[in-house]
Amino acid sequence: MNSKILRQNRWVALLVGVLFVSLSLISLLGMQTNASEGEKEQPHSHKDASALIPEAEPNTAGRISVDKNDRVLPALIPSKEFQYWKPEEDVILSFSESGLKGNHFAIDTANRTSKSKSKAAAESEPANQTKPKKQEGTKVVKSKAKSQQPPAKLYFTRTKTLTQDEKEKATWEYALSAEELLLLQKIVMAEAEGEPYEGKVAVANVVLNRLRSANFPDTIRKVIYQKYQFSPVANGRMDRVTPSKETIKAVTAALNGHKAVSDDTYFFLSLKLAEDLTVHHSRTFSKKIGNHSFYK
Repeated sequence: MNSKILRQNRWVALLVGVLFVSLSLISLLGMQTNASEGEKEQPHSHKDASALIPEAEPNTAGRISVDKNDRVLPALIPSKEFQYWKPEEDVILSFSESGLKGNHFAIDTANRTSKSKSKAAAESEPANQTKPKKQEGTKVVKSKAKSQQPPAKLYFTRTKTLTQDEKEKATWEYALSAEELLLLQKIVMAEAEGEPYEGKVAVANVVLNRLRSANFPDTIRKVIYQKYQFSPVANGRMDRVTPSKETIKAVTAALNGHKAVSDDTYFFLSLKLAEDLTVHHSRTFSKKIGNHSFYK
């Protein structure tokens, strides 16, 4: 009986041993397979990691970063929005002796200011060297200064009073004396004291037009003192007046060629004050300035 039980247990033990060995072999094979697959999946270099992500851009673009263990880290800033801060060359950071505290610092812009001034000075040098505009301005000022002074000579053609710049066209010239200048200023003052500036210029134009015309005397003095022509000469008012600044300016402008009336204007009168209206009825009306009517 005992020998029969022993035989049966021996076969069971053999079966259990075979089963145990099979399970051990299967377990070992599984471990080796996992190890080999892990070796194939794990990248061995930075180049391998980059190969796994072919579409990734370089680190400098802000998309990919790799740590010291060759692990790919996600980028926090998109490459299109990422920009490096580049300080200007002339900006200097200065700190106090106690050192930098927190995030506070000062920017020294003195160097930048000096450079800007130097650059502005360098750019302005060529303009200062040439100075064409300044020279032109000086000529204009001189010309204007001359026009504010009565000329020594007057220039005429047969039909026109010329400016000083047109003297080459003149057919004859007239030397203006200080006495005749004063007479012209006094007759304008006596005739047009209450008239506007252009009215004063127009009266001076009439005297010069008569001086030029062959139908009137050939000197300013004779033109002014011609009988029955200017009422202030007859009533003595011309001798009593003192030319105002505006009158002197108006006469000077007329002598330099400024014309308030045309060159063929030889008469004027005030319709309100004139007793003799022969000119008004016999001459061609030209222009009205203030209270004076001018005729050809």
